[in-house]
Amino acid sequence: MGDSGCVSAASVPQPRPARAGGAAAAGGGRRSLAAALLLGAVGAAAVLLASGQTWTTGTVTGSGGSFRLDASGGDVTGVPTALAVVGLAALVAVLAARGTGRRIVALLLAASGAGAALAAFLGASDSAALDAEAARTTGDAAARVEGLAQTAWPTVAGTAALLILAAGLIALRHGSAWPAMSGRYERDGGPRARAARRPAAEPERPEELWKALDRGEDPTAPEDRQDPAAPEDRQDPAAPEDRQDPAD
Repeated sequence: MGDSGCVSAASVPQPRPARAGGAAAAGGGRRSLAAALLLGAVGAAAVLLASGQTWTTGTVTGSGGSFRLDASGGDVTGVPTALAVVGLAALVAVLAARGTGRRIVALLLAASGAGAALAAFLGASDSAALDAEAARTTGDAAARVEGLAQTAWPTVAGTAALLILAAGLIALRHGSAWPAMSGRYERDGGPRARAARRPAAEPERPEELWKALDRGEDPTAPEDRQDPAAPEDRQDPAAPEDRQDPAD
């Protein structure tokens, strides 16, 4: 008795570590998913914001004196803005994809962040946009901007792009444990699920009511209605069950 009690007591809690491990893995997947979404969304939004700000300033001297010129991030380079939009799209697509497709989208997300960061850091010292503005302002195609200076916005854009890169790396590392958005729609809202939930017959439709009246049935009495597709199953309640042929 004592030995059997010890064996049963030791065997009951054995599955608990497995359940605890599964819960920990699910919690880690949710945390990594939340981190990737937060980093990707904040990074893309910051890149778009920074690209609309002034990146470089300078002066140009013409016949009318010296003029101060400035160029925004979009004037210097449009690459960070375009790649930030690509990163946002990839951030949504990585949730809808699964398997190999999810890894490919995660690579695209990481590549868009890396490309946006590189373009932002390189564009900080680019004077081509200001030189073109100087030529338009002075009317001299050979005019060049002087006293080129950079603001902090290119650095902000480059740093924010690194957040997109981090989101892509997290998706590559932990994306296999994330749920797939398309899977939920297939289970709950797909054509097969809707067909399964649709009732087999709809006797309350007008054409079914008219058919019931033609058969002499009362459509307001549910207990008298039968399937019109099987008229041979109907039996006259007034006819006795033991009725025989008069010839017998």
